[in-house]
Amino acid sequence: MLQIPTWKRIFIWAVVACGLILALPNAFYSRVEQANDARAAIEQSGATAALEEQAAGWPDFLPSGLVNLGLDLRGGAHLLAEVQVEDVYASRMDGIWPELRDALRDARDEVGTIRRVDEGGDQLIVALSDPAGLPRAMEIARGLARPVSTISGVGAQDLSVEGRDGQLIVQLSPEEQSATDDRTIRQSLEIIRRRVDEVGTREPTIQRQGEDRILIQVPGIGSAEELKALIGTTAQLTFNPVISRGGDPDAASSSRQVVYPLLDEPETYYTLERTPVVSGEDLVDAQPSFDQNGRPAVTFRFNPTGARAFGDYTAENIGSPFAIVLDEEVISAPVIQSHIPGGSGIITGNFTVEESTQLAVLLRAGALPAELTFLEERTIGPELGQDSIEAGQIACLVAFVAVLVFMALSYGLFGIFANIALLLNVALLFGLLSLIGATLTLPGIAGIVLTIGMAVDANVLVFERIREELKTARGPSRAISQGYERALSAIVDANITTFIIAAILFTLGSGPVRGFAVTLGLGIITSVFTAIFVTRLLIVTWFDRRRPKTIEV
Repeated sequence: MLQIPTWKRIFIWAVVACGLILALPNAFYSRVEQANDARAAIEQSGATAALEEQAAGWPDFLPSGLVNLGLDLRGGAHLLAEVQVEDVYASRMDGIWPELRDALRDARDEVGTIRRVDEGGDQLIVALSDPAGLPRAMEIARGLARPVSTISGVGAQDLSVEGRDGQLIVQLSPEEQSATDDRTIRQSLEIIRRRVDEVGTREPTIQRQGEDRILIQVPGIGSAEELKALIGTTAQLTFNPVISRGGDPDAASSSRQVVYPLLDEPETYYTLERTPVVSGEDLVDAQPSFDQNGRPAVTFRFNPTGARAFGDYTAENIGSPFAIVLDEEVISAPVIQSHIPGGSGIITGNFTVEESTQLAVLLRAGALPAELTFLEERTIGPELGQDSIEAGQIACLVAFVAVLVFMALSYGLFGIFANIALLLNVALLFGLLSLIGATLTLPGIAGIVLTIGMAVDANVLVFERIREELKTARGPSRAISQGYERALSAIVDANITTFIIAAILFTLGSGPVRGFAVTLGLGIITSVFTAIFVTRLLIVTWFDRRRPKTIEV
């Protein structure tokens, strides 16, 4: 009845051993951290005697993952960024121009010849050779307008059209500007969050402040400059028609042209059409790969809209070059050899494997819709969190001691077994947190303290059930077996409901709320494991050796 198969015993102790090994680096936090930093520095800038000595401070064969400390415990970087929403207005005007141009050309008999004369700002200005055709041109432009897709802009159109001095002037309406600003800030928030915290364990604080500002606080980052480098790359990918290749950075002859340098040859410039054929907004996937020569590259795939535009352009321009532009630099300018109907392609260049992987990540995360201007930047020192660390240590110690004493006094030897399992439970919890690279903040410490209290709850249910079974069962072996079997359903139900709450907090929360949810959820898993398997294994091992006629619980 109390027999546990040998394979199960080996599995339980193997899991415990793995947890202890994963948690071990946290007992030597400073030494492991210095070794990790030294190894990272060696990879970036080469080995030196001092770096090799620091790297040797922790053996390579042991795990080196640590539980990261949050901004309130360790410090980190603080940025206040302003989103230049006007950049989006200019992009919208560039996107509207091809459609407006084609519509006006179809009505050339009424409006005359047309020419774009603006400098690419928030207004699209088109000069007409026949001023008498201005009313007709305004009518055509208004026909391109769409309803504003916000509650506050119901009934309004997204374009404002006017005519002045023989020129057609198109810009976003005030209602559309307001809606665009809101979308831009929301998109910037989400993209920054994906770049800074792709796996959801860094616990950054990323929130909107005012109409066009974003507050960014990330723990564990060495400086504000490092954080700026992490989020500052826009990864704006476009495919632009090539007008010419030359060496003059001022070669653009009109507002419809731009001049960008070649990535591999900064002294070489390409003159391109300002309006792209396809932009990175139409990308649905990007993955690192290798080209036909075995060199690192990035493959990409467009959505149906982008695929259609890309296919139509390549079909009509076979033999002509087109430029793949990333952040105002030409990565490559291949000649179109044939029609590309599938909406997929490959970006080649002098990439390393790491660079191609990073580019793919940035493209998948999406481009920042507008430039960020950093108004405030601070590096927060770890000394700010010392009081919090000490308070958390005291709270954990008090909770730990109180639970240990209570269990030992209430259940005697069985309580001591539960205490051993509790110690292993905390070690397993830190091992899991280290494995996933989680960040620990004050709410996370609260989750650990709550876990300590909940960890013995399952044992209390089992031990109380054993007490009841001792009154009716035939012998202590039967009482222990029945106690575990009949308490199991209550243990599982209680922990499943709490785990669901932790999952909801993790899904809907952010920052410190997620930290609490992570420690609570992992604590539930380790608590159930130690209560149902570890404590039972300890009791069974003791019972097999002692074979007592009676037991006291």
